[in-house]
Amino acid sequence: MINAIHSLAEPVNEPVDSYDARSPRRAELKAKLAELRGQTIEIPLLIGGKEVRTGRKGKVVSPHEHGRVLAEFHMAGPEEVAAAADAAAAARAEWQAMPWQARLAVFRKAGDLLATEWRATLNAATMLGQSKTAHQAEIDAACELIDFLRFNVHYATKLMAEQPASQPQMWNYLDHRPLEGFVLAITPFNFTAIGGNLPTAPAMMGNTVLWKPASTAVLSNWHFMRLLREAGLPPGVINFVPGAGREVGPTALARPDLAGVHFTGSTGVFQGMWRTIGDNIASYKTYPRIVGETGGKDFIVAHSSADVEALAANIVRGAYEYQGQKCSACSRLYLPQSLYPAVRDRVVDTLRSLPMGSPLDFRNFMCAVIDAKAFKDIKGYIDFAKASDDAVVVAGGECDDSEGYFISPTLVQAKKHDFKLMQEEIFGPVLTFYVYPDAEFDKALEICDSTSPYALTGAIFAQDRRAAVKAMERLRHSAGNFYINDKPTGAVVGQQPFGGARASGTNDKAGSPLNLMRWVSPRAVKENFVPARDYRYPYMEAE
Repeated sequence: MINAIHSLAEPVNEPVDSYDARSPRRAELKAKLAELRGQTIEIPLLIGGKEVRTGRKGKVVSPHEHGRVLAEFHMAGPEEVAAAADAAAAARAEWQAMPWQARLAVFRKAGDLLATEWRATLNAATMLGQSKTAHQAEIDAACELIDFLRFNVHYATKLMAEQPASQPQMWNYLDHRPLEGFVLAITPFNFTAIGGNLPTAPAMMGNTVLWKPASTAVLSNWHFMRLLREAGLPPGVINFVPGAGREVGPTALARPDLAGVHFTGSTGVFQGMWRTIGDNIASYKTYPRIVGETGGKDFIVAHSSADVEALAANIVRGAYEYQGQKCSACSRLYLPQSLYPAVRDRVVDTLRSLPMGSPLDFRNFMCAVIDAKAFKDIKGYIDFAKASDDAVVVAGGECDDSEGYFISPTLVQAKKHDFKLMQEEIFGPVLTFYVYPDAEFDKALEICDSTSPYALTGAIFAQDRRAAVKAMERLRHSAGNFYINDKPTGAVVGQQPFGGARASGTNDKAGSPLNLMRWVSPRAVKENFVPARDYRYPYMEAE
């Protein structure tokens, strides 16, 4: 066995390609888009390294062109989930026994493959299947996922080196054991990077995994699964089981060998899973680790000293990039009366000219929302605002699902700070704002803190440092990721570990050592080189 102590350079974030006319990757990406768009592939389950076809199929369509079927994927049911859990159990001993450096080498290689020959495939699949622009796909499916792989390898190495002190005549150390059982990873549609990170982070630490991807992200997630196989991931370490949540979840959660859940999705689903785990708690071999990032009702609070131009630009980027389908997207805005006319006019003027359409046209800033259900739900909020006496639709509000699920960027003014659209997560291109008197900045902060049950991301825009400091303090528990004079989106691995509390999740900070620590169960070991040979202590000597 190789006995080298591996030396790893400090990782750096993957550079974001601009895909402008001068980029050598632009032509490669366009060619890959044409290739993937022109075919309909069949996606199987992957259980114990074997492709499984159930005959129960779902379809992956382009949200911006919903008549085009990109893939048909086989769906897991209870039988397949049970088989995947058995496969994870069978692979567990060998995977855990493998030297941790060898395990990490798989994911280092995966990161390098993604940075090079797989980059266009993951980006194109994300653009077509999840309706992302070239830029949004690049920062997600390429750069962030590469960063997760490289930085997590680095963090895992540091975690293994984290050891207690040893005194003379003894040796103390921690055995960072994988969990006893499998980890269930349930991943969302909106970030290919999250889809890749949730199953791989536990696997790096020696765990075996069942991965249930969102049905609307199966295409990009399947290509990443293929990439992991090329990188040398052994069979059964990560088992790919797409399917309906009601089919996959109950079977997995009922298994006595469930050791953990790594989840990103809705608050309601997460709370339901937690409740089920609680009901089953006496049946598990070990208490399952529950790690989840859920909803958000993310905010920008503007102070009267804010830079109007910067504020308006970051409102547009923070609220409408990727059609507002980011758990970090700005969804509510608090504007001081003095800035209200200028900010409103700048934002409205921008929204009226914001290019929207297919991601195949690189000039577009926005594309389509993910599917028919999302379209209906978002449209319902817009219709509610249009019909309400407590709100005014200032810009946008148009919805068209004739060819794709398109909703124009929508700006709503709420006359009441507790208006429905100021409280509930919408997950679409809808921003609602409330105007407050300049003199009531303190009250605006209090309203911001108490209006929503979520606490994921938020921002303060202020040139006056006193206002920024006050917001930092008053909103300390309102957001797990807080920004000063910046939009509340775009957390970078290694720079802004991501996660929120309250109804937004367990705040275990993806992209940091804090997350990886959740996937090991340390054993403290003491070795005594000179053990006692007599039970008696000195105090017991005769008088």
